[in-house]
Amino acid sequence: MNNELSEIEQTRRNFIKTTAALTGAAVCSTDLLAAPEPKPANSGKMIGMQVGAVSFVDEGVEQVLDIFQEKAAVNTIFLNTFSYGRGLAGRQVPGQPFPDHGPQESDEKSFHGGNYATPHAEYYKHTVLKDTRASDLGNLDILECVLPAAKKRGMKVFCACEDVFRSSVRGIDKVAEIDLQGRRTGTLCLLNPDVRNFWTALVTDYCKSYDVDGVLFFNERNGPLLNALGASHSQSIASSRVTCFCEFHRRAAKELGLSLDRVREGYAKLDQFIRAALAGQRPADGYFVEFWRILVDYPELMAWDKVFDQAKHQILADVNAAVKKVRPSLQVGFHIEHVNSFNPIFRATRSYEDLATKADFLKIVVYNNCGGERYVHFIDNIAATVFRDVPKEELMKFNNHLLNYEEKPYGELAAAGMSADYVFRETKRAIDGVKGKCKILPGIDIGIPTGRSGRMATPEDTYAATQAGLKAGADGLIFSRKYSEMRLANVAAAGRAVRDFSKA
Repeated sequence: MNNELSEIEQTRRNFIKTTAALTGAAVCSTDLLAAPEPKPANSGKMIGMQVGAVSFVDEGVEQVLDIFQEKAAVNTIFLNTFSYGRGLAGRQVPGQPFPDHGPQESDEKSFHGGNYATPHAEYYKHTVLKDTRASDLGNLDILECVLPAAKKRGMKVFCACEDVFRSSVRGIDKVAEIDLQGRRTGTLCLLNPDVRNFWTALVTDYCKSYDVDGVLFFNERNGPLLNALGASHSQSIASSRVTCFCEFHRRAAKELGLSLDRVREGYAKLDQFIRAALAGQRPADGYFVEFWRILVDYPELMAWDKVFDQAKHQILADVNAAVKKVRPSLQVGFHIEHVNSFNPIFRATRSYEDLATKADFLKIVVYNNCGGERYVHFIDNIAATVFRDVPKEELMKFNNHLLNYEEKPYGELAAAGMSADYVFRETKRAIDGVKGKCKILPGIDIGIPTGRSGRMATPEDTYAATQAGLKAGADGLIFSRKYSEMRLANVAAAGRAVRDFSKA
């Protein structure tokens, strides 16, 4: 095995050095010459694997597909074709242990991200975001490489596209959000026509230029209110950096009859409250009362947050419409972020039934192992501001009641992780929520990185979570986040759970 990995890594290095100006066709065709006879894909439920382009270059297309089919019982590939983030693209996240496959070497210095397929210029005439070609792997077109081999095996291929950018992208300064202090940020304004046009151009390009089966779209961004509070598992509290106050948002405020001055004033007051709370400066009536008073005095805060949500959901509708315009039979799915699971405030702004009208399926995040640490971080954040008067242990108990959770206490949860029962309950909640209007595919945590205190999935954990999602009635599963951070024993446990369920 070690010799095989060495040969694979040497092949990859030679590829990067010698084919930066080529299409990568030689690498793909070499794999296809050695392709085995087609293997039947699993029938019934959609069993998916999220994977980045680099894994196919590092390990070989056929070898990776063999693992997906033989070990994981996968019949659908969710191939990351667009992202500048390491959550979906690239090798293992720097600083985390490498899995037992692929090169044991970080791509931290070479990783760039972007579009791993070939952009066709005719689709991007109405957006300033034209130059997004990924440079990590030369001119390799990952769809040209993977599609023929996957189709030969009867496997479906979806383009996984993520709204994560980098500041060096040409044109991004023209479409970036503007924060409360007038600073440009690294996120894109969802009301900017160039941004909306980019996403519709990208998915149209994929669906017209390649024989894909559809698109899975990722957008994990929160609105200004939750961002100000840090009411998420994955962010620091930066209340002065809430967005957006660009010209398009000024226009939206006017159309809705909102006073932008009042919006600014309200978020400035909230910023002062958050800063004081973080410094331990307790208001006379307590933290929660003072926070609620600001909401009462400035109803514009909630209205402005809703503007963000509506813009985000409009992008989802745009993506769906663009794909269906190419071919109605193509499938569109949306990734529903983890904060939707354990933040009741966020839940209230997201209706599964409404989202179901914009998609063929929803990938709901039920990452149970890393979920323990994430849930704890969420409690830490809200306990630092709005609920600072409440002990964290009691706050988590209260939140568990709101969410219908039965999990380990605050002090034990990060190390223990969330249970398989959590996967079952959240999957069932989503199924009940969409009311039969779209399919539900829970995302199963296989090796998602955690901090030192967090739980990493064991094969037993993976088996139990996979079974829980299926027993809840899911229409399929998506193994997440990306193959390049998964250990093969866990991958095999997931496949065993799928096969055992099908036999039951």
